[in-house]
Amino acid sequence: MNDSKKTSGGLSYASLQKAFTEQSLFENKTWRYSPEAFALTAQQVSEIHIIGTACYDFYRAQEVLYLRSAEDKNLLRNRQLRAPWVAEYLDRGKPPALVKHARSKALRGSSPLIIRPDLLLTDSGFALTEIDSVPGGIGLTAFLNCLYGNCHGDALVGASGIDMIDAFYASLCSKAPSLTAPHIAIIVSDEASTYRPEMEWLASQMRQRGRRVYVFHPDSVMPLGDTICVDVDGDPQQVDILYRFWELFDLKNISIADFLLEDGNEARLCLTPPMRPFQEEKLSLALFHHPILEDFWKENLPKESYQMLHKVVPQTWVMDPVKLPPNAMLDAPYVKGKPIHRWDQLARAGKKERNLILKISGFHETAWGARSVTLGSDCSLEEWEGAINRSIAMAENSLYILQTYQKPKLLPHPIYSTNGEVITMDHRVRLCPYYFINEDIKEVHLRGVLATLCPADKKIIHGMKDAALLPCREVIGR
Repeated sequence: MNDSKKTSGGLSYASLQKAFTEQSLFENKTWRYSPEAFALTAQQVSEIHIIGTACYDFYRAQEVLYLRSAEDKNLLRNRQLRAPWVAEYLDRGKPPALVKHARSKALRGSSPLIIRPDLLLTDSGFALTEIDSVPGGIGLTAFLNCLYGNCHGDALVGASGIDMIDAFYASLCSKAPSLTAPHIAIIVSDEASTYRPEMEWLASQMRQRGRRVYVFHPDSVMPLGDTICVDVDGDPQQVDILYRFWELFDLKNISIADFLLEDGNEARLCLTPPMRPFQEEKLSLALFHHPILEDFWKENLPKESYQMLHKVVPQTWVMDPVKLPPNAMLDAPYVKGKPIHRWDQLARAGKKERNLILKISGFHETAWGARSVTLGSDCSLEEWEGAINRSIAMAENSLYILQTYQKPKLLPHPIYSTNGEVITMDHRVRLCPYYFINEDIKEVHLRGVLATLCPADKKIIHGMKDAALLPCREVIGR
């Protein structure tokens, strides 16, 4: 579909240009404009709410699985099931000090406070391909909600009650509920510098509402006794809550890392997300589908959450190149209709059997931004074989996962051309709902959904310059 027409209603091209020119939310990033927020049905919105609760329940059950596995304890109530290999998978390649820290009693029950899954819109419904616990796009989505909030008769998804700006603040404050006006520092690393402008915008909005929230580089934060301080105009000021915007593989470049890893410091300093690498591995979705662990998930997840995750999480496998006995087979996709016993056999899979996504699980510089992603059915046999061989070669330190590819369906949406005309085009869509957790009372709140609309010829969806980034609205009656 490619119909050109003049805009009628919604945001004008000129107003969008002006809004984004005045406020850069991503470093050196551009995208397409649209007069309208992306429309979702009431049923889709209801399902997104359930997915949020399911994701939070999943994090809490995953902690139980990891810690009991690490201690080689029984996983089930009424029969024996031990799985020490789970902790080995999740700890592989991690520094021992970080592993010890993640298991510390001071962090028991600690989960990320902002959760953002990736949801693809497919012909069969949502497909949840991964869950991000250090998500970008919070400031961008809040900005888009403000920008589009008054141009539709339909409500923006999650915008009722408090907005994303207040929701972000409330979640951080739930780390220290006894403090009435905490000093909050958002620490953005060089690795994540692309996201610094949106965090600066988010912090400025909170300061306009009377909150003490500032963005700092890691080198501007320093230990002082048993506290963390920041330099404000030559005056060291104590920080009450730290929001970590860096990936754990980058910990060596964080000047206060050793201080945070000391016993009890992270919990006392109210750092979030917690530095627990097992909560940031994509292979957790493979563990959800692992046949040996099925009864564990059924016992440790509420029924509705288990059913929802089972519905939306694609089949996923951990690529562990372990040597098997001659009569054993891998829990893996079939090749030429038969089970395999070595991962390199996947290199001979036909194109239909290669309808698989291959990506690194985590704790690596290529684990975010789709940089390690290979779609088997969209590359040559030689490229696929090379990707398989790389994943096997890296497995000693960084595990890869395979996931069945869920093709996003084509959906029409109006987009502005470069000359300001509205063009209705077909897009493939990824939704990123933002859930904010109140850690004090264990509640989950959906406060916004970012839609990424990519051209129809793109197989892997991410924030490319040809994409449109939009908030979502709920269309009443659909």
